[in-house]
Amino acid sequence: MKACFLVSLVFIIITLNCSSIFLVTSQADSCTSNLNLSSPLPFDTTKLHCLAVWDSHGFVLRYLQTSPNIWSFVLSAPDSNSYVAMGFSANGGMVGSTAVVGWISSNGGGGIKKYYLGGTSSNQVVPDNGNLQIQSNSTLITSQSSRVYIAFQLVTNYQPESQLIYAVGPTGIFPSAPSYVLMQHLDKISTRINYATGLSSSQASYTTLRRSHGLLNIMGWGILVIIGAIVARHFKQWDPIWFYLHTSVQSSAFILGLIGIICGFALETKLNANVSTHKSLGVFILVLGCLQVMAFLARPNKDLKVRKYWNWYHHNVGRILIIFSVANIFYGIHLGKEGNGWKAGYGIVLVILITISVVLEIRMWTRK
Repeated sequence: MKACFLVSLVFIIITLNCSSIFLVTSQADSCTSNLNLSSPLPFDTTKLHCLAVWDSHGFVLRYLQTSPNIWSFVLSAPDSNSYVAMGFSANGGMVGSTAVVGWISSNGGGGIKKYYLGGTSSNQVVPDNGNLQIQSNSTLITSQSSRVYIAFQLVTNYQPESQLIYAVGPTGIFPSAPSYVLMQHLDKISTRINYATGLSSSQASYTTLRRSHGLLNIMGWGILVIIGAIVARHFKQWDPIWFYLHTSVQSSAFILGLIGIICGFALETKLNANVSTHKSLGVFILVLGCLQVMAFLARPNKDLKVRKYWNWYHHNVGRILIIFSVANIFYGIHLGKEGNGWKAGYGIVLVILITISVVLEIRMWTRK
């Protein structure tokens, strides 16, 4: 019994020690420790600023403007048997940015390449392209203490883009000659850095706000408003049920759309984005929606002569609202760079609604 107890105790001690070693190894690099690599870096790193840029993945960035037109960078990340990428973006989005990608495969082979991120598919990610000018003989990738270190220098007369993107690739899949195709990342984050103060803030939390803005507006202005219009035009034989259903659907659409637009204003403030056309269209749609609400409150009785003018106004303002809403939704998806999936998804819903409307229209005229 004592022997079993001693064996168990030894096993626990060994396990705890191994765990401690693993934790120390996996957190070997931090801004509280000096950069001490066995492989000599191609430039001086003793005065680099340091900050943690992606805590959940253990990314650490060191940087410094080492001369009037040279910026030095060293990115450190856990070696997860995948590529590591750092992109410079004008708006915080992946599309349109240029990234420096480095990898070290399990067999020891590795490399660093510049990629232009022209789209969300692999064939739109072009190697050896982009607006970054990398100083010759300044790149290095090395692995030490289960971490990957990517070093490079940028040649620029201006401060590099302050919105940076970091990504990790799928495990065990690396770019290879001759095409050096870059497979879709496994995870990514968008951040903003203040080069002067050395502060970095994550923009990952804005993803929820961005998608809430899109989904609420799509559901409100882009789907429910159309459904409410279909009910009003084709189901009047079921009076007064059609009226209550119409007002309920349109009220829900207005509330969802209003919340979506408020999310849009908050998103614009947080991202400091220049989306004046999209914003103007959104405000115009909101004004039309408010006019429809006021028209409902001022709806004259059916037996009054002015009722036909009210009907003309109400119907045509509704049609204009739908047209501009659909256009602004597709434009918003384009601005958000969410890819063709969102466009295809909403397009399918729109085709279904149009098909239903056409079938009901044909049925109505056939009966007449």
